[in-house]
Amino acid sequence: MKSRLPMFLLLFSIMSLQVESQTPAEKKMNQFVSDLMKQMTLEEKIGQLNLPGAGDIVTGQASSSDIGQKIRQGKVGGLFNIRGLDKIRAVQDIAVKDSRLKIPLIFGMDVIHGYETVFPIPLGLAATWDPQLIEQSARIAAIEATAQGICWNFSPMADISRDPRWGRVAEGIGEDPYLGSLVTRAMVRGYQGRDLSMNNTMMATVKHFALYGASEAGRDYNTVDMSHIRMFNEYFPPYKAAIDEGVGCVMSSFNEIDGIPATGNRWLLTDVLRRIWKFKGFVVSDYTSVNEMMNHGLGDLKTVAAMSLKAGLDMDMVGEGFLTTLQESVNDKSVDPAEIDQACRRILEAKYKLGLFEDPYRYCDENRARTEVFTDGHRRIARQTAAESFVLLKNKGNILPLKKSGTIGVIGPLMDNKENMPGTWSVAADLSKATSILTGLKEVGGGNVRILTARGSNLDADSLFDERAGMFGKSTRRENRSPDEMIQEAVAVAIQSDVVVAVLGESSEMTGESSSRTDIGIPKAQQDLLRALVKTGKPLVLVLLTGRPLTLTWEDAHVPSILNVWFGGSEAGRAVADVLFGDVNPSGKLPSTFPQHVGQIPLYYNHKNTGRPLPEGKWFSKYTSNYLDVDNEPLYPFGHGLSYTTFSISDPVVSTTTPKGDQILTVMATLTNTGNTAGKEVIQLYIRDRVGSVTRPVKELKKFQKIELKPGEKKNVRFDINTDDLKFYNYDLIYDWEPGAFDIMLGSNSKDVKTITVNWSK
Repeated sequence: MKSRLPMFLLLFSIMSLQVESQTPAEKKMNQFVSDLMKQMTLEEKIGQLNLPGAGDIVTGQASSSDIGQKIRQGKVGGLFNIRGLDKIRAVQDIAVKDSRLKIPLIFGMDVIHGYETVFPIPLGLAATWDPQLIEQSARIAAIEATAQGICWNFSPMADISRDPRWGRVAEGIGEDPYLGSLVTRAMVRGYQGRDLSMNNTMMATVKHFALYGASEAGRDYNTVDMSHIRMFNEYFPPYKAAIDEGVGCVMSSFNEIDGIPATGNRWLLTDVLRRIWKFKGFVVSDYTSVNEMMNHGLGDLKTVAAMSLKAGLDMDMVGEGFLTTLQESVNDKSVDPAEIDQACRRILEAKYKLGLFEDPYRYCDENRARTEVFTDGHRRIARQTAAESFVLLKNKGNILPLKKSGTIGVIGPLMDNKENMPGTWSVAADLSKATSILTGLKEVGGGNVRILTARGSNLDADSLFDERAGMFGKSTRRENRSPDEMIQEAVAVAIQSDVVVAVLGESSEMTGESSSRTDIGIPKAQQDLLRALVKTGKPLVLVLLTGRPLTLTWEDAHVPSILNVWFGGSEAGRAVADVLFGDVNPSGKLPSTFPQHVGQIPLYYNHKNTGRPLPEGKWFSKYTSNYLDVDNEPLYPFGHGLSYTTFSISDPVVSTTTPKGDQILTVMATLTNTGNTAGKEVIQLYIRDRVGSVTRPVKELKKFQKIELKPGEKKNVRFDINTDDLKFYNYDLIYDWEPGAFDIMLGSNSKDVKTITVNWSK
């Protein structure tokens, strides 16, 4: 591997030396920034690279706070996770009135899946398979956040992950680089709009660069080690998609790459990001990741701070390693002042693009704050988006949709817990304004539905686990009654009911940062409850709350209907009721594979063959790649998701079986709604490159369409494929396609496909 990288990088280094023309607007910005920097001292330049957390800034005391003093001295470039126009205006006042050069601050926040109007967690957004809907959610998030003073966002998260033990799966885009790339592009467009200087758009940050989702053992912040060919083909595409979409900022990741932590990795932050991908924005560290390089064993704070700056990091989040050591590094010549100038320029350019030099209070509009946050219109869209994200995993006997009559038993520790509906990383949410599933069922069901309730169990038998899973104001409301007492109460309710809705799974803080799990099943206390409900023989629906794929082998075998609702946001309760009662037909598709057992992890659809693959249709065969106790198949494959209606896809037809060169290959099929209900289907196109110069995946998602059909309606579906869809990075990391045989597959998920083979020549 090492022998081929220098030539690869040399080619792109030569390309990067080509002079790029500048627009008049860019020339104007460059002149402004250059003139400003001529007035700045080295200390003030270093100050622009410092991003402390806001802490507990109280209005009226900001000026006398430690942060206030540093702002006055020009030692702060921006603040993050500060809320409230009064607080933001107060600290901006210090910057533009009391500091020597009056350079405005930039204000950032983790607006991950909505601001006060919270949308589904990002994994749920990916499950909509609807980039336009995802872009709309980001647009609304930007409108609301900028209405309250925030102009910089730490989203989208573009980390591919194939290990659901990792808690931050909830915050990500799933396992597939193509779908993930569409999601990140959509979110960047939604946040940044067409004009970053408008007061209702915000700068996006793609994170965590790079490979964070491949942490060993699914443990957060852990080591990542993979080949460069895998990086470029499987893990890099969603980050690059964000760069190509014009994202303004990149955040470095916590993990190491090739033995060097990402925050100090020059190959990653300069060679790949800037020389190859031509990124022109600025790079910010993740929270204290500069300082954490000391724990990696890279040296003291002065050493790792200098290493990070020289690698291409521009802004230091919280750790203040830049602020406290770079002056000394300049003095001893371990850092060139030009390297500080470069980082400072990038941050000043970002502030210029956001219009902060023209109007430091551009995002402090009290009228917008009153009228554009958590509006009825935004909530309606959030409700629609949540309903589109839900995945119907199983519906044996067509128990769903429910009738708006009769008696429904609603059971489970999270059935009436509105605080947990927004999900992880909902830092700006007013949890009191969220809607519980029980409330939604009562509202949508109407007066002809009688609802009986029982808690049935606690979230988990372990009270300490319950406490860890109920942080940040999202209590699980643990009860001190015995498990037997709660289960008996639930069984009594079930017996009186026509149908039972069991609301079970994870609390929102069981996923997210620092929420890795070794057992990704439903907690045992809830499983015991579910088993008791199954024994009653009553029609049973499992409404599954989760931020990751779970192991549901027993549940799939014994529960007739399972609706996965992720964490749906502010309007989750109403959206769940909309789907349960059939006002909305579910159309979500899984963006991640659900394994049968945790021992299969990592399990993902676009894997490669071994030299001894298990023969198709076999459960076990000695001396092939399989297990003794579980077959190789997932419980639910990537792309899986049912509907209240049924669809059929005809055999694919191609315009030619012998395409040549740059010829466009047209793939056609007929999609038919064969059921009695209007619904949406996602028809998915996969390609397999049968023979390559390097091993290739068994299939790769390349196209999809989400189509709505009335009962009995048919639609001819067309996909156009060209050689760009066949390209990959080969052994020499050259991005190109190779002639040969290609399987073209169409289906409703990654497993159930119909195939036609073409031979594509040069």
